[in-house]
Amino acid sequence: MVRVTDLTVDFTTGAHAAGEETVRAVDGLSFSLDAGRALALVGESGSGKSTVASALLGLYRGTGARVGGSVRVDGTDVGAATDSELRALRGAVAAMVFQDPLSSLDPYYAVGDQIAEVYRVHTAATRGAARARAVEVLDRVGIPDAARRARSRPHEFSGGMRQRALIAMALACEPRLLIADEPTTALDVTVQAQILDLLHGLRQETGMGLLLVTHDVGVAAESVEEVLVMRRGREVERGPVAEVLGRPRDAYTRALLSAVPRLDAPLTRGAVPRARTGASSPAGSLSGTGGTSGTGGAGGASGTGGTEALSRAEAPSGTDTPSRTGEPSRAEPLLEAHGLRREFRRGRRTLTAVDGVSLTVAPGETLGIVGESGSGKTTLGRMLVRLLDPSAGRLVYRGAEIANVSEKELRPYRRELQMVFQDPVSSLNPRRSVGESVADPLRAAGVLDEGRTVARVRELLERVGLDPDRYDRYPHEFSGGQRQRVGIARALAADPRLIVCDEPVSALDVTTQAQVVALLAELQRELGLALVFIAHDLAVVRQVSDRIAVMRGGRIVEQGTVEQVYGSPRDPYTRQLLAAVPALDPALAAERRDARAARETVPDADQEVALA
Repeated sequence: MVRVTDLTVDFTTGAHAAGEETVRAVDGLSFSLDAGRALALVGESGSGKSTVASALLGLYRGTGARVGGSVRVDGTDVGAATDSELRALRGAVAAMVFQDPLSSLDPYYAVGDQIAEVYRVHTAATRGAARARAVEVLDRVGIPDAARRARSRPHEFSGGMRQRALIAMALACEPRLLIADEPTTALDVTVQAQILDLLHGLRQETGMGLLLVTHDVGVAAESVEEVLVMRRGREVERGPVAEVLGRPRDAYTRALLSAVPRLDAPLTRGAVPRARTGASSPAGSLSGTGGTSGTGGAGGASGTGGTEALSRAEAPSGTDTPSRTGEPSRAEPLLEAHGLRREFRRGRRTLTAVDGVSLTVAPGETLGIVGESGSGKTTLGRMLVRLLDPSAGRLVYRGAEIANVSEKELRPYRRELQMVFQDPVSSLNPRRSVGESVADPLRAAGVLDEGRTVARVRELLERVGLDPDRYDRYPHEFSGGQRQRVGIARALAADPRLIVCDEPVSALDVTTQAQVVALLAELQRELGLALVFIAHDLAVVRQVSDRIAVMRGGRIVEQGTVEQVYGSPRDPYTRQLLAAVPALDPALAAERRDARAARETVPDADQEVALA
C-alpha cells in the first residue's frame, strides 16, 4: 500500500541576519506498509513524524520545501503525480487526520456540512445523502446527539469533540489508507479507547491500512503491529510492537519508554522525576538543539538544563503545602470555590456546563482535575481565573470575594491568576513573533524597560525548553509541542500565584512532558505556586498532583488524595476512566479491547454494575 524509499525533506526557514537557514526534517527514511496493516511512527516533537505523514499525500507541493526520494501510495508515484491524480488520491484512497483540529476546520460552516462536502466531492452523492453520511460518521466516532450536533460550528465543540469530527471527516469516504497524525492527542481516555477500538474495527472490516503518528507509546501499543522509532528525521529502531516496546535495542528507545508516566509506577512522594535532558539522558540529548519541527518549521528545542528532582517539602518557609502522603494541609486556602455554576444559553435552551462545584486550592498545591471531554473541566478552569463569570456560587481568592466584582475591583488579582490554554494555535497571534507574545504581560504591567523585558522573555523561553534565539520566530515555525511551551512561558511572565493549566502537556511527547513537569515543580518550590492541572492523561495527573477531582456532567463525582482516588476509587465512573488508560503491553491492550467490546453488549440498566 505504501512504499517510501530514501525520503528526504528540506525546509528553508527564510532570510535572517545570518542568511537563509535550511533544515533537513527527514533524512533518508525508507519503509513500507502492506494493505490492512498498521505502522506507528513514534518519536519526540521535531523528529520528523508529521513531515513524513504530509509527504505521503504530496502536501508539500508548491510550498518551497524540497522533497527527495520516492513515495508511492497505492501504486501512485506521489512525486510525479499530476494535480488531478493527487486530488483523486487524497480523501478517497488515502485520508489524513491532522494534529490540530481547530485550524483544520472552517470556523464559518457547520461541522456536518464540512463532512458532507468531502463526501460529495468524492462520491457525487446528493446533498441529502451527504448530510445523512455526515451524521452517520459523527455518531460512529462518539459524538452524542449527532443529528443535532452536525449543525454546530467548530467553536461550539470541545477540543476532543473537534478531533473526533476530523476523524469522522477522514472516515466518510472509507479510504484504503488512513494517515492519522496524533489522532487522540486532545481526547480523554475513554473516548481515546473508543477511537482506537473504532480504527481497529474498521481495519478488520475493510482491510484499511493505518499509518499512525504519535508521541504516546501507549497508543501505539493499542493500535499497530509494527513500530518505527524516529529521531532527527532518521530511523532509530523498527520492528514488531511487542518486541520494540518489550525489548528495545536502542538506548534512545529505552529512554523514551522510561519517560512514559504509568499508572503502575511507584508514587514518588513529594517529588517529581528529573527531566531527561542533556547528558543526563541515557541516549545523550533527547531534546537537543538540532531537532526539526513537525510542522515544517525549524525545530531546535533546547533542554531545561538538567533540572534536578524537586521536593514539595522544600516549599518556601511559612507555607505548609499538602503532600502525597494524604495528610491534610494546615495552610489557609489560596482559592476557594463554593457551589460554582455556569450556564450557557443556546436560543431557548440552557446548557449547564458546571453544576454546583466546590473545591479548595492551597499555596504550593497541585489539584488535578480529570474527566471526559464535555465534563466541564475547561469551563471550571476559566471560572477559577475569572475568564468566565459564574452564573451562581462564590469564588474566594486570598480571603477576598472575586466572583461577583467589577473588572476594576478584579484588576489587582489579574496578574496573580493565569491560565495555560488547551489550544496553543488559537491562543497565539499568528502575525506576531513568539517573543512578543510572551512579552505582552510584562509590557502590560509596565515594570520593566524594553531591554529587561527582552532579557526576561529570553530567560522564560529557555526555562520552558526553547532556544531563546528563536524570539523573533512566528508560531507556524514551531511544532505543536513547542507552541504549547510558548503558552506556558507567557503564563509565567506575569509572576502568578496560581496557574490553571488546561491540558498543558497534551501535545507534548513524553520526554518534553517530563521537562514541563519538572519546570512546574521548580516553580512551586521557589514561589509556592499553586496549580490546577486539567488533563485527560490520568497517568500524568497522577504523577504531578497532590489531590484529584473527578468531573462528570459538570459535577465532581469523586475527590481525594492521589492514593485514595487511584488506589481505591469509590465511583464506578472513576474506575471506568482508569480501566481505559492505554497499556504498554500489546497483549494486555488486546484483552482490554475485547473486554470493552463485550461490555457494549450489556444493557444500559446493567452498565454501572458491569463497570464495577
